[in-house]
Amino acid sequence: MKVVAITGPRKTGVFDIEKPVPGPGQVLIRIHACALCTFEQRVFTQVTKKALPYVGGHECAGVIEELGPGVDAAAWPLGRKVAVRVLQSCGTCYYCRHGQENLCTGAYAKSAASAGSLNPNGLGEYLAVNLDQVYPLADDTPYEQAVFVEPFACVLNSIERGQIELGDDVAVIGGGIMGMLHVIASKMSGARVILSEPDPNRAEMARRYGADVVLNPKEEDVVARVKELTGGMGANVVFNTTPFAALAAQAVAMTAPLGRCVMYSSLHPDEPIQVSPNAIHNTEVVITGSKSPSVKSFDTSARILSKGIVDLRPLLTESYEKEDADTAFERACSMDTYRVMIKF
Repeated sequence: MKVVAITGPRKTGVFDIEKPVPGPGQVLIRIHACALCTFEQRVFTQVTKKALPYVGGHECAGVIEELGPGVDAAAWPLGRKVAVRVLQSCGTCYYCRHGQENLCTGAYAKSAASAGSLNPNGLGEYLAVNLDQVYPLADDTPYEQAVFVEPFACVLNSIERGQIELGDDVAVIGGGIMGMLHVIASKMSGARVILSEPDPNRAEMARRYGADVVLNPKEEDVVARVKELTGGMGANVVFNTTPFAALAAQAVAMTAPLGRCVMYSSLHPDEPIQVSPNAIHNTEVVITGSKSPSVKSFDTSARILSKGIVDLRPLLTESYEKEDADTAFERACSMDTYRVMIKF
């Protein structure tokens, strides 16, 4: 089988490795498409250091091609289209036993790929996974939709952390792919959505997906505007989807009393922000985070996208063959794309 591996700064290669054999309770997935997550983009540019070569890929979908021993063929028919939750959960750590398997301490160590070696992962032709990592999709789900199951699942976990109630005001900072998915999920949750995003093309896309108000942070004080729009209170829920500390501080500042501020994105660089302990004490604002998709959010995402409740295909900017992975990664890193997909 062939895999795409990051081999150096802004450099990839296609390699032949041994095709995996599904073990007991496993299925072999023939991967047909994998989108390039921001994490893989950071490894590609070496903002995130990983031992190379590195076979990434976790926003992937394909079909069941082979069953391991003990797998019920009626329940898991060959040719069934599926999305794959590449991360595994140990089931025994503190987080797993508290229902937060998305924070499992061994999730990345147990994932299919390991840094510095050529192993099967989402950016390859085949992947053998446990049944609890497989999420069935409708046969007519296009791969341009299916590759969004994982990133949308991450966002649905963030939405759950935000605890949006019907009629809430939600502010989303950043109109990239994750910000756009937050806009979509917040509208589905019954909120009025305010987006802070300077790019006019992203602003227009957000309006197409239901954003009620789009603010340009280069032209106005977005914290003041959010408070003006909400009668001086601020947004009930705020999601910071950007990697910038200054905007994380903005997110806290525009959160209403009793509101929830969710730090969705990791920060690069990870710089501290100033927060008033008295303000938190007096308003009972909750500042929290969100990381990776839970099992529940992954299942919800797969069902929503499989049923076509929302069409995310407009956010799949471009697709490339595996032989053009260098170009695919460069385009994925560009500010004028949302998601870029590699086909296998």
